[in-house]
Amino acid sequence: MTAGVSLRPSKADALRYTPIAEHGLIGDMRTAALVGTNGTIDWYCCTRFDAPSVFAAILDADRGGAFELAPDVPARTKQFYFPDTNILITRFFADNGVGEVQDFMPIVDDSREADRHRLIRRVLCVRGSLPFSARVAPRFDYGRSAHTVQARQGQTVFDSPSLSLALTSSVPVEIDGPDARSSFTLSEGDTAVFALDRIGDGVELRACPLMEAEELFGTTVHYWRRWLSKSRYRGRWREMVHRSALTLKLLTYAPTGAIVAAPTTSLPEQVGGERNWDYRYAWVRDAAFCIYALLRLGFTDEAKSFVHFLSENISPRGGPDAPLQIMYGIDGRSDLPESELHHLEGHLGSSPVRIGNSAVNQLQLDIYGALIDSLYLYDKWGEPLSSKHWDTVGTLVNWVCDNWDQPDEGIWETRGKIQNFLYSQLMCWVAIERAMRIATHRGLPADMLRWAQARDAIYRRIMERGWSPERKAFVQHEGDDVLDASVLMMPLAKFISPTDPKWLSTLDALGEELVSDSLVYRYDPRNSPDGLRGEEGTFSICSFWYVEALSRAGRVDEARLAFEKMLTYGNHLGLYAEEIGHTGEQIGNFPQAFTHLALISAAFNLDRALG
Repeated sequence: MTAGVSLRPSKADALRYTPIAEHGLIGDMRTAALVGTNGTIDWYCCTRFDAPSVFAAILDADRGGAFELAPDVPARTKQFYFPDTNILITRFFADNGVGEVQDFMPIVDDSREADRHRLIRRVLCVRGSLPFSARVAPRFDYGRSAHTVQARQGQTVFDSPSLSLALTSSVPVEIDGPDARSSFTLSEGDTAVFALDRIGDGVELRACPLMEAEELFGTTVHYWRRWLSKSRYRGRWREMVHRSALTLKLLTYAPTGAIVAAPTTSLPEQVGGERNWDYRYAWVRDAAFCIYALLRLGFTDEAKSFVHFLSENISPRGGPDAPLQIMYGIDGRSDLPESELHHLEGHLGSSPVRIGNSAVNQLQLDIYGALIDSLYLYDKWGEPLSSKHWDTVGTLVNWVCDNWDQPDEGIWETRGKIQNFLYSQLMCWVAIERAMRIATHRGLPADMLRWAQARDAIYRRIMERGWSPERKAFVQHEGDDVLDASVLMMPLAKFISPTDPKWLSTLDALGEELVSDSLVYRYDPRNSPDGLRGEEGTFSICSFWYVEALSRAGRVDEARLAFEKMLTYGNHLGLYAEEIGHTGEQIGNFPQAFTHLALISAAFNLDRALG
């Protein structure tokens, strides 16, 4: 399949926006911020991932708001993480000196301090002398709320109707209309500190002197390194796997254990297109992949927290005879109304900018398999399921037995015609099969005869109607011959042998039609209309599924080459968006949890195949 050409932005727009991949992520497991290689924070939501933005220049360079901090002279930049941490360092190389900005959010155990949501920016001059300038320009509530600025107790306070932020600085700050500015020069060995705190609701104004910032830096380094030391991964791609693990930890909402799909909204899947969605929620589909990756790496506490989130918040809408909801808010809420922010132009003019997600109301049958597979993995590698969990499993499996053959919107959340998607039926099979495994292993009560009959009926239906003799491949849905990368999960889910002739033929067909230099498209929207205009890039999770399918099929050399190629598409920090564009650029929400989960799984299984 040939990629469609994206709608190209004008040169003027391209200069106004930092590319998606030119960012690093910092956070405190409650919220997160994107820091560009130019030293600008142009995405930050306070006080939680799904709160209205304070800085959103990545979605509107003029009206979104930003925290700029960089030398006042031309400089080359490089960005990296302080080793084994989520502390981001942006270095500036100028003719007369070298400086750096260390960005992080302190990790604190005291819940009252957690409510502070402190963001610290330490500026250091490491060689020569450099003039710096800073501009703090918050635009509250996605740029919809006006605010006031005033000096108070030596700090600059930004007040809006719903949120107040206080800026502490070790260098002079001047108020400039709705913004705050600072210009200063540092010589070799000098340091300056900016700290942005949320205040109110019991959180008082507090300065952040140089010494305290240094102590918080050390405490935060210690936290991340202590956490990462629990990893059991010792394979060939340790640096990439550990960066993915650290990223997943950043995407965890500590108060509930939920993991957001991404910390951003509306970063486009096609520049200039309408495929812009809000990913700041917890998808049930991600559950099995999260639990698998976390447990494989040894992070049992995080897996336990996510299982707790699932068990506490996820239940059928309208009672046991209703389907599960596909996603939830990070606090477990079920109502996620979708709306458009027409006053924001979108990244590189890609509108609309959306908040909320109406896909929450779709029927997606595959989530039953994802959820029950996650509980199966947790029961196997974590700790035994409780009787309450088992009662829930029984209710869900009984529903699947009655409803698995319904058409639905599928894994890709199409906004077109509902279909009998193969992937949805595959994961219904997984739901029943994994529940039967748990029951057999633990000796738990189950209607095994009914479950087995439904499981076998799904298997026969997929083998008879999901297989296309003309294409010699398993296809996207019944009644058509369209290929879909989601069928790569068939051997991964243990539905079919990875060396079965039908599967090997499918793998070849996918390679010919949907794979481009190791990169995998989900499907061809021209052959399978999804209700949306435009085209998209390759889906990185599918590319990692392809690696795993190759390795399981015994094509280990191909798998390793495809994996190594995929690593070259990560950004300078090893972070991945949802998709990769036709010229190798990162597109879609960033960074994407699903992609990093698939990277961990592919690396783990490829290591095992290579021996």
